Amino acid sequence: MADRMSGATLRPMLPTDGPMLASIFQASVETLTEEDYSDDQREAWAALADTPDFAKRLTGGLTLVASLAGEPVGFAVLEGKDKIGMLYVAPDLARQGVATMLCDALQRIAAGRGTAKLIVDASDTARDFFMVRGFVPMVRNMVSVGGEWLGNTTMEFDLVAAGLNKPADEAS
Repeated sequence: MADRMSGATLRPMLPTDGPMLASIFQASVETLTEEDYSDDQREAWAALADTPDFAKRLTGGLTLVASLAGEPVGFAVLEGKDKIGMLYVAPDLARQGVATMLCDALQRIAAGRGTAKLIVDASDTARDFFMVRGFVPMVRNMVSVGGEWLGNTTMEFDLVAAGLNKPADEAS
């Protein structure tokens, strides 16, 4: 794992990255979520990559791209200053540190922006990843996507308690 990921880098999204990130999103949804969502749910979810809203989400926040040998292998979006809007990794690199690298970077950026708590609506597949990182489940959600209902969990990470950010009264 370390050898394969040792050359991984992070960079901001480039205008030409859209199609590759859409492909990573679709492959990740179709492959990595099989145990948690039905075929119809995954098909509806993956189809979001073909909508204008997908491109808007990528360009509407801070999108970081993880690259290996110059090729995108994952991405994450920080929406506003306190929400992880997306975090997806190419299936062949799942559980090899890409998501951790992306999440670490978003946590540091959010803390640098003065955010006290970071939130994410984690899929059932991603829930354990976020739990291990210290995110706490807050609310269970059912979201309608392409005529299918998908469950996810709103989770919260306290950047202050983790020592990544100082409380507002100590920040000055």
